[in-house]
Amino acid sequence: MRQLKYLGFIAVLMCVSLFTNTINAQKMTSSNSQLSEKDKNIIIISSFTAQGKLEELKASLNKGLDAGLTINEIKEILVHTYAYCGFPRSIRGLQTFMEVLDERKAKGINDIVGKEASIVESENNKYERGKEILGQLTTQTKQPDKLSGYSAFAPTIDTFLKEHLFADIFERDLLTYAQRELVTISVISAIGNAEPMLQSHLGISLNVGWSPPQLNEFVTVISSTVSIEKSNAAKMVLNQVLKNKSK
Repeated sequence: MRQLKYLGFIAVLMCVSLFTNTINAQKMTSSNSQLSEKDKNIIIISSFTAQGKLEELKASLNKGLDAGLTINEIKEILVHTYAYCGFPRSIRGLQTFMEVLDERKAKGINDIVGKEASIVESENNKYERGKEILGQLTTQTKQPDKLSGYSAFAPTIDTFLKEHLFADIFERDLLTYAQRELVTISVISAIGNAEPMLQSHLGISLNVGWSPPQLNEFVTVISSTVSIEKSNAAKMVLNQVLKNKSK
């Protein structure tokens, strides 16, 4: 009996260790006190895409490439935005990016294509993989078995979130969890009137490695791309998240 308890304890430790290592591997390697130029361009590209501001997006795409973002990284950013602002905005963003690349190529600029996404190999079904990734993002390793809130009201959306958003999209390794959260909070701030979701993802942003100073800088950067009302809303939500975190 003692041996069984011991083996069970070891198994729990291994699970915790695996969870910690996965999250640590997804965190940024940049300074923990300020955003890099790549980070800032991810914010701006995501914001203009979400708002459909295509001329401004064009300029930000050029700056993103100049800052060192690869073609495939920017494509992945634009694809990720669709989960939060829809296919029309995402596709228009991709079409604008195609124009930018054609113009740069005509000028003799050869941008770095970058790596492709790795093939996901797992025996678990997508729903279970999505639950696991959501647990990593929220630091809740045990996801509740019983649905609640909007998920209980419309179980189909829970399935789509787990299987598609958190498995199909977040599992792709072209962007880290931290970068994907940066895209996410940028889009949510840009579309506005989605404060509960913004609050949730700002909390996740802290979990995956963004620091309070970096998130405050995020608000400064996003404010240059949105209205004063949306900027103030983002700042208020972040202040509340940081206040709750400090308790």
